[in-house]
Amino acid sequence: MEKIQHYVQGNWTIGKEEGTPILDAVTGEAFTSVSTEGLDIPEILNYGRTKGGEILRKMTFQERGNMLKKLALYLTKRKDAFYELSYRTGATKVDSWIDIEGGFGNLFANASLRKLFPNQPFHVEGDAIDLSRGGRFMAHHIMVPKRGVAVHINAFNFPVWGMLEKCAVNWMAGVPAVVLPAPSSSYLAEAVARTIIDSGILPEGALQIINGTVKTILDTVESQDVVTFTGSAQTGRLLKAHPRLIQESVPFTMEADSLNACILGEDAVPGTPEFDLFIKEVRKEMTVKAGQKCTAIRRIIVPENLVEDVQTALAKELDKVTIGDPRLKEVRMGSLVSQQQVQAVRDSVNDLAKEAQIVYGDLDKIETIGADAKKGAFISPILLRADHPFQNTVIHEREAFGPVSTIMPYKSLNEAITLAQMGKGSLVSSIATNDDKIAKEYVVNAASHHGRILVLNRESAKQSTGHGSPLPYLVHGGPGRAGGGEEMGGMRGIKHYLQRTAIQGSPTTITAITGIYQQNAKYTEAENHPFKYHWEDIQPGMSLKTHNRTITDTDIQNFANLTWDHFYAHTDITSLDGSIFEKRTAHGYFIISAAAGLFVYPNKGPVAANYGLDSIRFLRPLYHNDTINVRLTCKEKVDRDVASAEHPSGIVKWHVEVFDANFENRPDSQKTEKDSPLVAVATILTMVEKKQETFVEMTDEKIDECLSKLSEETKPKWGIMTPQHMIEHLEYTYKIAAGEIQDFEISTPEKILEKVKNSLWNYDKFPKNSQFPLLEKDTLDDLKHEDLTTAIEKFKAQREKYLEYFKENPDATLSNMVFGELNKYEWYLLERKHLNHHFEQFELI
Repeated sequence: MEKIQHYVQGNWTIGKEEGTPILDAVTGEAFTSVSTEGLDIPEILNYGRTKGGEILRKMTFQERGNMLKKLALYLTKRKDAFYELSYRTGATKVDSWIDIEGGFGNLFANASLRKLFPNQPFHVEGDAIDLSRGGRFMAHHIMVPKRGVAVHINAFNFPVWGMLEKCAVNWMAGVPAVVLPAPSSSYLAEAVARTIIDSGILPEGALQIINGTVKTILDTVESQDVVTFTGSAQTGRLLKAHPRLIQESVPFTMEADSLNACILGEDAVPGTPEFDLFIKEVRKEMTVKAGQKCTAIRRIIVPENLVEDVQTALAKELDKVTIGDPRLKEVRMGSLVSQQQVQAVRDSVNDLAKEAQIVYGDLDKIETIGADAKKGAFISPILLRADHPFQNTVIHEREAFGPVSTIMPYKSLNEAITLAQMGKGSLVSSIATNDDKIAKEYVVNAASHHGRILVLNRESAKQSTGHGSPLPYLVHGGPGRAGGGEEMGGMRGIKHYLQRTAIQGSPTTITAITGIYQQNAKYTEAENHPFKYHWEDIQPGMSLKTHNRTITDTDIQNFANLTWDHFYAHTDITSLDGSIFEKRTAHGYFIISAAAGLFVYPNKGPVAANYGLDSIRFLRPLYHNDTINVRLTCKEKVDRDVASAEHPSGIVKWHVEVFDANFENRPDSQKTEKDSPLVAVATILTMVEKKQETFVEMTDEKIDECLSKLSEETKPKWGIMTPQHMIEHLEYTYKIAAGEIQDFEISTPEKILEKVKNSLWNYDKFPKNSQFPLLEKDTLDDLKHEDLTTAIEKFKAQREKYLEYFKENPDATLSNMVFGELNKYEWYLLERKHLNHHFEQFELI
């Protein structure tokens, strides 16, 4: 029997001694074992801090996000193998989907958060703070990756999701992880970790996994580390009080079991959609993962006049739940994770039954399909009823971590809120109601005791993710009994692994530190117009001052007529008495439009499009005959993903300052201490193309230069083509590009054709050994020309036909076997990639 392995300090290893047997939850078979004896925990933690941490901290948020996206795609392609292992935990296909693909979904979701962070290794948080009257001394906040490791102590119920929902967050922050899955399901976590390590996508040291319990894991944590725990509240409290955590002030996030409540609104009577939704939601949360969810519904709080209706309806729903081997399609609920867990649930139900009545299910009787109920860790769904929930306290304190829930009545919404609060802190609560007044009253008053609240009704039902589904963009955690911690939560979760630091200095210095231009910092005058530069060459602080423009009375009236904005200050100068305006006033949006007219570069260049307006502020009025000029300064650069038919680009945020050009000439009597030549500020965004430095432009001269290096003896760096085969292949593709060959089927499936076609616009090379659709793998066509020289002549002649075709038919489109219908420009993009691919193959470029 093979042992479960650990990946630590760059190697897979096993613990010393025999270890603890791990049983198949369905069959009771011992199929593996785990031991953590002999592992050098201090060195494992230090390895993560140094080896993995040093690389991750240097990566930008964009690089980390792309890393997670690549990893998520890699794991998704290999998901089937994980399902087979997951059945051993007692999970059905649906249960496993939540765990496995839900875990991968966390990687995808956190990867997308890269767009919200600067394109640098650290985060700049919030707005700048002016600490001086003259604006020459200021402060900001930055957040840098902690220089420790994230130690994740996980529960048994979600070995994949539990690992990845935490790791995705710390990896995005630039912090490595040491994961400790619970022993009973650690074999599944090990399989996923092994696939991650084998992928080579993460830097070495970013992930280490210790599959089992290590009682000394907290003994050597340091102040830069972060510890997270998912499990029982009792164990969590013991860990939280560890002397080392207190001594080193180590951040500790706890997500503990909680007695989550679902409330049936008084309006949700039988026959309403909300009543039916409530019953289905409770049944689902009782039986998904056999109730082994920290977010499962443990308390069913319903109006006292509807207790019988709810009990009857739930019993009918639970009757439909088939129990047995989770591999079977007809099975709706699998087993618990172990016999020990079955006993723990039995003990909890027996305690609950001292104050509540079992109204559905039997601890001693269970019918299973395709499995031996005595050998596997099976248990029946148990529904209890407590008619006096304010006197019976056990139902608010004891959690049965299985398919167990208790119905309890309430007389008023205030009572329902009080009952929900008696759980002393929960991860989630929900209420089924179509009355928004009831929803508001419940949410506002129950929120203090819950980490998340779902309002379920007929409008949200079809798209609702449900009571029990934590989402990467939302906080997962809860106060009090639930642990008082927070996990995930979009940017909030990532910030948990970053150190927030206030920085002070001059605007120029703070600009240099943050990489974001700050108001009143020194400008860097651009040698050329900023719109002439590609995205990589634009830097924060790069600036342009424009020439002047005088605003005329006619400008203002024409703008009013063009936009239909006839606000009195612009059009009725007889109505200015008592207003803040002295004369006919320019529209604020005319000022910004006029500013754009001053700073926009008219010629085609790297600036591909106006991307929007982030902020705008008008500081004082401008009147007819006032003169303005503009200062355009790069404020910040933000990377972006491009998947459509456009070239790679990034976003540049420009700080726009509009000045009164005649301010200095005004008499002092017309100025006050608060006066400034600055009349308007805005942040505008432009989409700026990135430089194309991957491919050589294939002019006639360049092609001749490359082919002059080619001979019959030239060997390819990859593939089986000879030089002549390569040239004849290119000639054939030019026949397609010239419209001479069009009688073929497009080989790319329709559902991905657009995506494949759009890839022509990016700067990624064709993969080596790409397969041409008309050729069988590892075969070559018969040569058509007598020698290489003749083939090159035919190739050049055919290329001329292609160029001539599109010269005469500039608006034409022609089919390509892989990329579909292409226009003239897209054929140019394909030609550039294709020639570069094969010329690089034979080392001609």
